Amino acid sequence: MRPLTVDSLNPALIKVEYAVRGELAIKAEEYRVRLEQGDANLPFDKIINSNIGNPQQRNLDQPPITFLRQIAALMEYPALAQLAPNAFPKDVVARAKELSDEIGSIGAYSHSQGVPLIRNSVAKYIQERDGYPANPNHIFLTAGASAGVTLFINLLIAPPTSGILIPIPQYPLYTATLAQHNGVGLPYHLDETQGWSTSPSSVEAAVEKAHKDGIVPKALVIINPGNPTGGVLDESTQESLVRICEKHSLVLLADEVYQTNIHKPDTHKFRSFKKIVRQLQSPVPLVSFHSISKGVIGECGRRGGYFECTNISDDVLAMIYKMVSVGLCPPVQGQVAVDTMLRPPKEGDESYPLWKKETDTIHEALRSRLKTMAERLNSLPGMSCVDSPGAMYLFPRIYLSQKAQEAAHAAGKKPDAFYALQLLDETGICVIPGSGFGQNEGEWHYRLTCLCPGVDEYVGKLEAFHRRFVEKYGTDSAA
Repeated sequence: MRPLTVDSLNPALIKVEYAVRGELAIKAEEYRVRLEQGDANLPFDKIINSNIGNPQQRNLDQPPITFLRQIAALMEYPALAQLAPNAFPKDVVARAKELSDEIGSIGAYSHSQGVPLIRNSVAKYIQERDGYPANPNHIFLTAGASAGVTLFINLLIAPPTSGILIPIPQYPLYTATLAQHNGVGLPYHLDETQGWSTSPSSVEAAVEKAHKDGIVPKALVIINPGNPTGGVLDESTQESLVRICEKHSLVLLADEVYQTNIHKPDTHKFRSFKKIVRQLQSPVPLVSFHSISKGVIGECGRRGGYFECTNISDDVLAMIYKMVSVGLCPPVQGQVAVDTMLRPPKEGDESYPLWKKETDTIHEALRSRLKTMAERLNSLPGMSCVDSPGAMYLFPRIYLSQKAQEAAHAAGKKPDAFYALQLLDETGICVIPGSGFGQNEGEWHYRLTCLCPGVDEYVGKLEAFHRRFVEKYGTDSAA
């Protein structure tokens, strides 16, 4: 019998890389296990996972939203409403009953497209947000936004000549999924000097280059607010991007999972691409993604999300339905969480005061941490950092000296990975090097979250490490 080897697997998988759970995260987990086993030889006493937007992860302090967890508890065990009649607010009991009457047991499969009642909730939310109607039959509930993104890349790619336009830097899901399906990533670069803005001319240039290279652009990915950058698009730029999609017959894939993470509402506002497309009366095929993993909900492990199709033909919708049916249905508790995210308590409901307090507290903590972190990182020699108006990350640039770059190459590492590995080894802080997201040639960054508690201690460790690194290796003269 021939053994199973890597060489006998799908060769496309060799090219798949996913930096946020790559080398740094693996090493951080090894350190965590050593600490739990009592290893006292490490120069830190805990691992701080700043590598991924996972709000409820250990060593982070974002609590779950009570309203959501109470409904989830009653969905898991409906008898709790009778066993503990005073434990749950009346509006929670009523919502759980409404969902239970529709769903039955959450241990059963739902409709492949998602529970109809919850799709109606999504449609109502979209209509109230944008001022334009939404069709629940054009909404698909998913196991997180990632499942929807993967589905559409699979649908659109016809290897080896199909490509999808992706921002650089980008969330590694896109390059990983394109590699898996033998698609071509067509990069367009965001402008760090302008707050990580998106330049329509950069997108046009990427389309032109693709045609010269014999690649057919099929779609344009926009992440708004941005990941890893936190940039927020203005309305004029959004309109220009829609017109580019019209001009080049591109599907617009709008990753909008951070739409409620706006930290400077006086100067930056989220506008959905659904609203822009409808305002322009554009025929552009649009797929918009949202998730329960971000915002203030942070329920990453429940795997809930949705996508809405706009200007998508009935025959393509039928194909999408066929493909989601292969997976039977998204997790039902994830679907329930989508409903509670988009249908929170209203003023006057028994649950509203606590919900308002919890969500306001989380919003303020994220806003305050980002502001403090950006200010202090910007004060360091050999570092600059855009003060992100959105999402939950910073993407500081580190100006690495020639000496540091040579030391990195000698160690067989990219310079920003070399920096990030030393940061982990000395402080227990796990970040992700910018090379995992894409960046301009000769530039180096890393991404970190604003989810970590004890911001003074946390940033203090980042500052102390960076100063030691600069003292040892110097800094780029361009800094």
